[in-house]
Amino acid sequence: MAMAKNHQNYLFSCNQVQLIRGGREYFSLLQQLIADAQYSIHLQTYIFDDDETGVEIGAALINAAQRGVHVQLMVDAYASKDLSDEFIERMKRKGVQFKQFEPLLKSRNFYFGRRLHHKVVVVDGDKSLVGGINISNRYNDMPGQSAWLDWALYAQGDVCKELERICNEVWTDKTIFSKSSTPKNAAALSLNNELLVRVRRNDWVNRKNQVSRTYLEMFQHAKQNISLVSSYFLPGRVFRKNMERAAKRGVQIKVITAGNSDVAVSKNAERFLYRWLLKRGIRIFEYQPTVLHGKLSVCDDELVTAGSYNINNISAYASIELNLDVRNTSFAQQTNMELRQIMEQDCVEVTYEQYQMQYGFFQRVWQWCSYVFFKFLFFVFTFYFKQRE
Repeated sequence: MAMAKNHQNYLFSCNQVQLIRGGREYFSLLQQLIADAQYSIHLQTYIFDDDETGVEIGAALINAAQRGVHVQLMVDAYASKDLSDEFIERMKRKGVQFKQFEPLLKSRNFYFGRRLHHKVVVVDGDKSLVGGINISNRYNDMPGQSAWLDWALYAQGDVCKELERICNEVWTDKTIFSKSSTPKNAAALSLNNELLVRVRRNDWVNRKNQVSRTYLEMFQHAKQNISLVSSYFLPGRVFRKNMERAAKRGVQIKVITAGNSDVAVSKNAERFLYRWLLKRGIRIFEYQPTVLHGKLSVCDDELVTAGSYNINNISAYASIELNLDVRNTSFAQQTNMELRQIMEQDCVEVTYEQYQMQYGFFQRVWQWCSYVFFKFLFFVFTFYFKQRE
Protein backbone atom coordinates (compact mmCIF):
# COMPACT_ATOMS: atom_id res chain seq x y z
CA MET A 1 0.00 0.00 0.00
CA ALA A 2 1.45 3.34 -0.99
CA MET A 3 2.29 5.78 1.75
CA ALA A 4 -0.20 8.32 0.42
CA LYS A 5 -3.01 5.81 1.01
CA ASN A 6 -2.01 5.07 4.59
CA HIS A 7 -3.67 8.17 6.03
CA GLN A 8 -6.51 6.13 7.55
CA ASN A 9 -3.98 5.11 10.24
CA TYR A 10 -3.63 8.75 11.31
CA LEU A 11 -6.35 8.92 13.94
CA PHE A 12 -5.77 12.47 15.11
CA SER A 13 -6.05 15.89 13.57
CA CYS A 14 -4.16 18.63 15.38
CA ASN A 15 -4.85 22.29 15.81
CA GLN A 16 -1.11 22.92 15.70
CA VAL A 17 2.14 21.01 15.23
CA GLN A 18 5.45 22.83 15.46
CA LEU A 19 9.05 21.65 15.25
CA ILE A 20 10.90 22.93 18.31
CA ARG A 21 14.69 23.00 18.36
CA GLY A 22 16.49 21.99 21.54
CA GLY A 23 18.18 24.51 23.76
CA ARG A 24 16.68 27.83 24.77
CA GLU A 25 13.71 27.47 22.41
CA TYR A 26 12.64 24.15 23.93
CA PHE A 27 13.19 24.99 27.59
CA SER A 28 11.51 28.40 27.31
CA LEU A 29 8.43 26.71 25.87
CA LEU A 30 8.54 23.97 28.52
CA GLN A 31 8.71 26.57 31.28
CA GLN A 32 5.76 28.44 29.76
CA LEU A 33 3.65 25.28 29.45
CA ILE A 34 4.30 24.39 33.10
CA ALA A 35 3.51 27.95 34.22
CA ASP A 36 0.23 27.97 32.26
CA ALA A 37 -0.92 24.50 33.43
CA GLN A 38 -4.31 24.52 35.15
CA TYR A 39 -5.12 20.86 35.82
CA SER A 40 -2.35 18.37 35.11
CA ILE A 41 1.28 17.90 34.03
CA HIS A 42 2.79 14.59 32.97
CA LEU A 43 6.56 14.68 32.40
CA GLN A 44 8.39 11.45 31.60
CA THR A 45 12.05 11.45 30.59
CA TYR A 46 15.14 9.31 30.35
CA ILE A 47 17.60 11.71 32.00
CA PHE A 48 16.76 14.29 34.64
CA ASP A 49 19.83 15.92 36.17
CA ASP A 50 19.72 18.25 39.17
CA ASP A 51 22.01 20.76 37.47
CA GLU A 52 20.93 24.33 36.68
CA THR A 53 18.45 23.22 34.03
CA GLY A 54 17.02 20.45 36.18
CA VAL A 55 16.70 22.73 39.21
CA GLU A 56 14.81 25.32 37.13
CA ILE A 57 12.39 22.75 35.72
CA GLY A 58 12.02 21.16 39.15
CA ALA A 59 11.16 24.53 40.68
CA ALA A 60 8.57 25.15 37.95
CA LEU A 61 6.97 21.75 38.65
CA ILE A 62 6.91 22.49 42.39
CA ASN A 63 5.25 25.86 41.75
CA ALA A 64 2.59 24.14 39.65
CA ALA A 65 1.96 21.51 42.33
CA GLN A 66 1.73 24.21 45.01
CA ARG A 67 -1.08 25.95 43.13
CA GLY A 68 -3.07 22.71 42.88
CA VAL A 69 -1.97 21.25 39.54
CA HIS A 70 -1.69 17.44 39.49
CA VAL A 71 2.01 16.88 38.64
CA GLN A 72 3.58 13.51 37.77
CA LEU A 73 7.32 13.23 37.10
CA MET A 74 8.73 9.89 35.98
CA VAL A 75 12.41 9.29 35.18
CA ASP A 76 14.39 6.26 34.15
CA ALA A 77 16.02 4.76 37.22
CA TYR A 78 19.28 3.89 35.45
CA ALA A 79 19.83 7.01 33.33
CA SER A 80 18.78 9.34 36.19
CA LYS A 81 20.62 7.41 38.90
CA ASP A 82 22.70 10.48 39.81
CA LEU A 83 19.61 12.47 40.77
CA SER A 84 20.19 13.28 44.43
CA ASP A 85 17.98 11.97 47.22
CA GLU A 86 17.68 15.53 48.51
CA PHE A 87 16.27 16.73 45.17
CA ILE A 88 13.81 13.83 44.98
CA GLU A 89 12.59 14.29 48.54
CA ARG A 90 12.09 18.00 48.01
CA MET A 91 9.97 17.32 44.93
CA LYS A 92 7.81 14.83 46.85
CA ARG A 93 7.52 17.04 49.91
CA LYS A 94 6.30 19.95 47.77
CA GLY A 95 3.54 17.92 46.16
CA VAL A 96 5.12 16.53 42.98
CA GLN A 97 4.33 12.85 42.43
CA PHE A 98 7.67 11.23 41.58
CA LYS A 99 8.44 7.74 40.31
CA GLN A 100 11.47 5.91 38.93
CA PHE A 101 11.04 3.48 36.06
CA GLU A 102 12.42 -0.01 36.77
CA PRO A 103 14.98 0.48 39.57
CA LEU A 104 17.67 -2.09 38.81
CA LEU A 105 17.70 -3.78 42.21
CA LYS A 106 14.09 -3.17 43.20
CA SER A 107 12.14 -4.03 40.07
CA ARG A 108 10.02 -7.16 39.89
CA ASN A 109 11.46 -7.64 36.39
CA PHE A 110 15.08 -7.78 35.29
CA TYR A 111 15.00 -6.51 31.73
CA PHE A 112 18.33 -4.72 31.76
CA GLY A 113 18.05 -3.25 28.27
CA ARG A 114 14.44 -2.11 28.69
CA ARG A 115 14.72 1.50 29.77
CA LEU A 116 12.24 4.38 29.71
CA HIS A 117 13.83 6.26 26.83
CA HIS A 118 10.96 8.45 25.69
CA LYS A 119 10.74 12.17 26.48
CA VAL A 120 7.18 13.44 26.68
CA VAL A 121 5.35 16.31 28.37
CA VAL A 122 1.55 16.58 28.40
CA VAL A 123 -0.18 19.59 29.95
CA ASP A 124 -3.93 19.70 30.69
CA GLY A 125 -4.50 16.92 28.17
CA ASP A 126 -4.36 19.53 25.42
CA LYS A 127 -0.72 20.53 24.85
CA SER A 128 2.28 18.26 24.46
CA LEU A 129 5.97 17.98 23.64
CA VAL A 130 7.42 14.75 22.23
CA GLY A 131 11.08 14.52 21.27
CA GLY A 132 14.57 13.44 22.21
CA ILE A 133 15.45 16.20 24.68
CA ASN A 134 16.38 15.27 28.25
CA ILE A 135 16.29 17.60 31.25
CA SER A 136 19.96 18.50 31.59
CA ASN A 137 22.40 21.32 30.83
CA ARG A 138 23.72 19.37 27.84
CA TYR A 139 20.42 19.90 26.04
CA ASN A 140 20.14 23.57 26.98
CA ASP A 141 21.96 26.71 25.85
CA MET A 142 24.22 27.61 28.75
CA PRO A 143 26.80 30.42 29.12
CA GLY A 144 29.68 29.49 26.84
CA GLN A 145 28.02 26.24 25.79
CA SER A 146 25.52 25.59 23.00
CA ALA A 147 22.91 22.89 23.37
CA TRP A 148 23.31 19.50 21.75
CA LEU A 149 21.35 19.38 18.48
CA ASP A 150 17.92 17.89 19.09
CA TRP A 151 14.22 18.53 18.43
CA ALA A 152 10.76 18.02 19.84
CA LEU A 153 7.32 18.25 18.30
CA TYR A 154 4.88 20.60 20.01
CA ALA A 155 1.30 19.52 19.39
CA GLN A 156 -2.13 20.78 20.37
CA GLY A 157 -5.34 18.85 19.88
CA ASP A 158 -6.78 15.35 20.06
CA VAL A 159 -3.42 13.58 20.06
CA CYS A 160 -2.61 15.00 23.52
CA LYS A 161 -5.36 12.89 25.14
CA GLU A 162 -3.74 9.77 23.72
CA LEU A 163 -0.32 10.88 24.98
CA GLU A 164 -1.84 11.50 28.42
CA ARG A 165 -3.31 7.99 28.37
CA ILE A 166 0.11 6.54 27.51
CA CYS A 167 1.74 8.47 30.36
CA ASN A 168 -0.83 7.07 32.79
CA GLU A 169 -0.31 3.58 31.39
CA VAL A 170 3.47 3.74 31.88
CA TRP A 171 3.01 5.31 35.34
CA THR A 172 0.66 2.56 36.58
CA ASP A 173 2.32 -0.22 34.56
CA LYS A 174 -1.17 -1.22 33.44
CA THR A 175 -2.78 -1.06 30.04
CA ILE A 176 -5.40 1.68 29.95
CA PHE A 177 -7.83 1.40 27.07
CA SER A 178 -9.27 4.50 25.46
CA LYS A 179 -12.96 4.31 24.61
CA SER A 180 -12.83 6.99 21.95
CA SER A 181 -9.32 7.71 20.78
CA THR A 182 -10.57 8.36 17.24
CA PRO A 183 -12.26 11.69 16.59
CA LYS A 184 -15.78 11.42 15.15
CA ASN A 185 -14.72 13.01 11.87
CA ALA A 186 -11.66 10.81 11.35
CA ALA A 187 -13.02 9.27 8.17
CA ALA A 188 -13.41 12.74 6.67
CA LEU A 189 -9.88 13.95 7.39
CA SER A 190 -8.24 15.44 4.31
CA LEU A 191 -4.68 14.38 3.60
CA ASN A 192 -3.83 17.73 2.01
CA ASN A 193 -5.59 20.15 4.33
CA GLU A 194 -5.15 18.63 7.79
CA LEU A 195 -2.27 18.06 10.14
CA LEU A 196 -2.64 14.30 10.51
CA VAL A 197 -0.79 12.78 13.46
CA ARG A 198 -0.31 9.32 14.89
CA VAL A 199 1.45 8.19 18.04
CA ARG A 200 4.12 5.54 17.51
CA ARG A 201 5.56 3.41 20.29
CA ASN A 202 8.27 0.76 20.59
CA ASP A 203 8.18 -1.57 23.59
CA TRP A 204 9.10 -5.10 22.62
CA VAL A 205 7.99 -6.60 25.94
CA ASN A 206 4.47 -5.33 25.22
CA ARG A 207 4.60 -6.26 21.53
CA LYS A 208 4.85 -2.74 20.19
CA ASN A 209 7.16 -1.99 17.28
CA GLN A 210 5.32 0.90 15.66
CA VAL A 211 8.25 3.29 15.25
CA SER A 212 10.27 0.58 13.55
CA ARG A 213 7.35 0.00 11.20
CA THR A 214 7.20 3.72 10.35
CA TYR A 215 10.81 3.59 9.17
CA LEU A 216 10.26 0.38 7.22
CA GLU A 217 7.24 2.01 5.53
CA MET A 218 9.46 4.94 4.60
CA PHE A 219 12.09 2.69 3.03
CA GLN A 220 9.52 0.51 1.26
CA HIS A 221 7.25 3.22 -0.17
CA ALA A 222 9.43 6.32 -0.64
CA LYS A 223 9.43 7.62 -4.18
CA GLN A 224 12.01 10.41 -4.18
CA ASN A 225 14.02 11.09 -1.02
CA ILE A 226 14.52 10.30 2.65
CA SER A 227 16.50 12.45 5.09
CA LEU A 228 17.50 10.74 8.33
CA VAL A 229 18.93 12.37 11.45
CA SER A 230 20.07 9.88 14.05
CA SER A 231 22.53 9.90 16.90
CA TYR A 232 24.05 6.46 17.52
CA PHE A 233 23.20 5.42 13.94
CA LEU A 234 23.71 1.66 13.77
CA PRO A 235 20.90 0.21 11.64
CA GLY A 236 20.37 -3.52 12.02
CA ARG A 237 20.19 -6.07 9.24
CA VAL A 238 16.49 -5.55 8.44
CA PHE A 239 16.88 -1.78 8.22
CA ARG A 240 19.99 -2.04 6.04
CA LYS A 241 18.26 -4.42 3.65
CA ASN A 242 15.32 -2.04 3.25
CA MET A 243 17.59 0.99 2.88
CA GLU A 244 19.50 -0.82 0.15
CA ARG A 245 16.30 -1.69 -1.72
CA ALA A 246 15.13 1.92 -1.54
CA ALA A 247 18.47 3.18 -2.87
CA LYS A 248 18.29 0.68 -5.75
CA ARG A 249 14.86 2.07 -6.68
CA GLY A 250 16.47 5.49 -7.04
CA VAL A 251 15.41 6.99 -3.72
CA GLN A 252 17.95 9.58 -2.59
CA ILE A 253 18.85 8.83 1.03
CA LYS A 254 20.79 11.32 3.14
CA VAL A 255 21.92 10.62 6.70
CA ILE A 256 23.02 13.26 9.20
CA THR A 257 25.22 11.69 11.86
CA ALA A 258 27.30 13.05 14.71
CA GLY A 259 30.69 14.46 13.89
CA ASN A 260 31.43 14.72 17.60
CA SER A 261 29.77 12.07 19.73
CA ASP A 262 29.45 11.75 23.50
CA VAL A 263 30.15 8.01 23.04
CA ALA A 264 33.41 7.68 21.08
CA VAL A 265 33.22 3.91 20.63
CA SER A 266 29.72 4.29 19.18
CA LYS A 267 31.00 6.84 16.66
CA ASN A 268 33.75 4.45 15.60
CA ALA A 269 31.19 1.68 15.16
CA GLU A 270 29.06 4.01 12.99
CA ARG A 271 32.04 4.81 10.80
CA PHE A 272 32.59 1.10 10.20
CA LEU A 273 29.25 1.16 8.32
CA TYR A 274 30.17 4.20 6.22
CA ARG A 275 31.73 2.22 3.37
CA TRP A 276 28.63 0.00 3.18
CA LEU A 277 26.39 3.07 2.99
CA LEU A 278 28.54 5.00 0.53
CA LYS A 279 28.88 2.04 -1.85
CA ARG A 280 25.09 2.02 -2.12
CA GLY A 281 24.86 5.71 -2.94
CA ILE A 282 23.65 6.78 0.50
CA ARG A 283 25.06 10.21 1.34
CA ILE A 284 26.50 10.91 4.81
CA PHE A 285 26.78 14.30 6.51
CA GLU A 286 28.61 14.70 9.84
CA TYR A 287 27.29 17.49 12.05
CA GLN A 288 30.10 19.68 13.44
CA PRO A 289 29.11 22.50 15.84
CA THR A 290 28.06 20.40 18.86
CA VAL A 291 27.07 16.86 19.74
CA LEU A 292 24.18 15.62 17.62
CA HIS A 293 21.46 13.95 19.69
CA GLY A 294 18.40 14.37 17.45
CA LYS A 295 16.14 11.65 16.08
CA LEU A 296 14.20 13.10 13.16
CA SER A 297 13.39 11.93 9.64
CA VAL A 298 11.47 13.23 6.60
CA CYS A 299 10.18 11.27 3.62
CA ASP A 300 9.10 12.68 0.23
CA ASP A 301 8.05 16.10 1.57
CA GLU A 302 5.09 14.23 3.02
CA LEU A 303 5.89 12.51 6.31
CA VAL A 304 7.90 13.57 9.36
CA THR A 305 8.69 11.31 12.31
CA ALA A 306 10.40 12.64 15.44
CA GLY A 307 10.87 11.50 19.01
CA SER A 308 13.20 9.35 21.08
CA TYR A 309 13.85 6.48 18.64
CA ASN A 310 17.44 5.92 17.52
CA ILE A 311 18.09 3.83 14.42
CA ASN A 312 19.70 0.86 16.17
CA ASN A 313 18.63 -2.41 17.75
CA ILE A 314 18.42 -1.04 21.29
CA SER A 315 15.55 1.22 20.22
CA ALA A 316 14.09 -1.49 18.00
CA TYR A 317 14.12 -4.34 20.51
CA ALA A 318 14.68 -3.08 24.04
CA SER A 319 14.00 0.51 25.08
CA ILE A 320 10.56 2.07 25.47
CA GLU A 321 10.38 4.66 22.71
CA LEU A 322 7.86 7.28 21.66
CA ASN A 323 7.59 9.16 18.35
CA LEU A 324 4.98 11.25 16.60
CA ASP A 325 4.39 10.83 12.88
CA VAL A 326 3.08 13.95 11.14
CA ARG A 327 1.63 13.76 7.63
CA ASN A 328 1.35 17.22 6.12
CA THR A 329 3.04 18.54 2.99
CA SER A 330 3.77 22.05 4.25
CA PHE A 331 5.16 20.82 7.56
CA ALA A 332 7.34 18.20 5.85
CA GLN A 333 8.68 20.77 3.38
CA GLN A 334 9.57 23.18 6.19
CA THR A 335 11.33 20.40 8.11
CA ASN A 336 13.23 19.30 5.02
CA MET A 337 14.31 22.89 4.44
CA GLU A 338 15.74 23.05 7.96
CA LEU A 339 17.64 19.79 7.45
CA ARG A 340 19.04 20.98 4.12
CA GLN A 341 20.25 24.16 5.78
CA ILE A 342 21.97 22.11 8.50
CA MET A 343 23.65 19.91 5.87
CA GLU A 344 24.89 22.92 3.93
CA GLN A 345 26.01 25.12 6.83
CA ASP A 346 26.87 22.84 9.74
CA CYS A 347 27.95 19.52 8.24
CA VAL A 348 30.86 18.00 6.39
CA GLU A 349 29.85 15.51 3.72
CA VAL A 350 31.75 12.22 3.85
CA THR A 351 32.56 10.88 0.39
CA TYR A 352 33.95 7.44 -0.39
CA GLU A 353 37.27 8.88 -1.53
CA GLN A 354 37.58 11.09 1.54
CA TYR A 355 36.76 8.16 3.82
CA GLN A 356 39.42 5.99 2.15
CA MET A 357 42.04 8.71 2.58
CA GLN A 358 41.16 9.71 6.14
CA TYR A 359 40.95 6.29 7.75
CA GLY A 360 43.88 3.94 7.38
CA PHE A 361 44.09 0.20 7.99
CA PHE A 362 44.52 0.32 11.76
CA GLN A 363 41.72 2.87 12.17
CA ARG A 364 39.40 0.63 10.19
CA VAL A 365 40.36 -2.31 12.35
CA TRP A 366 39.46 -0.24 15.42
CA GLN A 367 36.16 0.70 13.80
CA TRP A 368 35.45 -2.98 13.15
CA CYS A 369 36.28 -3.83 16.78
CA SER A 370 33.93 -1.08 17.97
CA TYR A 371 31.20 -2.37 15.69
CA VAL A 372 31.61 -5.95 16.94
CA PHE A 373 31.55 -4.65 20.52
CA PHE A 374 28.24 -2.86 19.91
CA LYS A 375 26.76 -5.87 18.15
CA PHE A 376 27.60 -7.90 21.24
CA LEU A 377 26.16 -5.18 23.48
CA PHE A 378 22.95 -5.08 21.45
CA PHE A 379 22.75 -8.87 21.65
CA VAL A 380 23.06 -8.81 25.44
CA PHE A 381 20.46 -6.05 25.80
CA THR A 382 17.96 -7.52 23.34
CA PHE A 383 18.41 -11.30 23.64
CA TYR A 384 15.54 -11.72 26.11
CA PHE A 385 13.14 -9.65 24.05
CA LYS A 386 13.93 -11.42 20.79
CA GLN A 387 13.17 -14.77 22.46
CA ARG A 388 9.63 -13.49 22.96
CA GLU A 389 9.28 -12.71 19.29
